[in-house]
Amino acid sequence: MSSLYSVASSVKECSDKGVLCEVFRSPRKEGMYLYVAKTDGLSRVPEALLKSFGAPQPALSFVLDQARTLANADPQDVRERLQADGYYLQMPKQPDPASERPSEEPRGQLSEGG
Repeated sequence: MSSLYSVASSVKECSDKGVLCEVFRSPRKEGMYLYVAKTDGLSRVPEALLKSFGAPQPALSFVLDQARTLANADPQDVRERLQADGYYLQMPKQPDPASERPSEEPRGQLSEGG
């Protein structure tokens, strides 16, 4: 019963005024972060995810409300995942293939009859 109350409490807190979020960094994969509601901590994160994530390293805490913007995640998506699943997993950004192409060097002009 207390588990159900905790989930209901987290959902209400998240929808009313925002939720105090804790963000953890993965020691195994650069750019991978795990967001959780401070009230729940890591209790709702599946054991298999925690195993592959590695020992969570605290990164920051903040209030996630309607006005909050995030650098690499959609705040609305984070709020929805916190309500539904109890956590949000931010994966590393994939490199832009266009930015990794070697720059094209100007080619020399071919002269006719050379």
